Amino acid sequence: MAESVVLDPVDLHLLRVLQNDARTTYRDLAAQVGLAPSTCLDRVTRLRRSGVILGHQLRLDPAKLGRGLQALLSVQVRPHRRELVGPFVERIRALPEALTVFHLTGPDDYLVHVAVADMADLQRLVLDEFTAHREVARVETRLIFQQWDCGPLLPAAPPGPPHPVAAPPVRPVSGPKTSGQTP
Repeated sequence: MAESVVLDPVDLHLLRVLQNDARTTYRDLAAQVGLAPSTCLDRVTRLRRSGVILGHQLRLDPAKLGRGLQALLSVQVRPHRRELVGPFVERIRALPEALTVFHLTGPDDYLVHVAVADMADLQRLVLDEFTAHREVARVETRLIFQQWDCGPLLPAAPPGPPHPVAAPPVRPVSGPKTSGQTP
């Protein structure tokens, strides 16, 4: 598992803005967060290098590209051994129909989200690209009627200033009390 990264309120505000519109210019981003553009660029660069920001993605509508039928394929691989995992995943990722591949626990080893032209194309994909391989023991297909995007990953910022930066709490120095001191 990846280690988490310590983020301050300014980092979180940058991420909230970018997750909702990754095309925001650095000038607009800096203005929204209250930073100089050069500081904003440095922070976003640091967030990329640390792996918090994984990239920017262009989303396409599969139906408008002739792939109006989507399905989830639950795939069981036997034997489920380490030396088969890498090649299997890379082969599936190379398929133009594959949108997402998940490696799972439980009775199914993989869940593959695919987009195809029609039922005949789905049948061809399952028979030629999945069950034709000796290690694939079973494929169960579930058609997707409709889907909704969820998120964003970071919840909306609490009401108040755009990036509250609180001063660290001041702790009284411990020592003997003398008269006239307040606790």
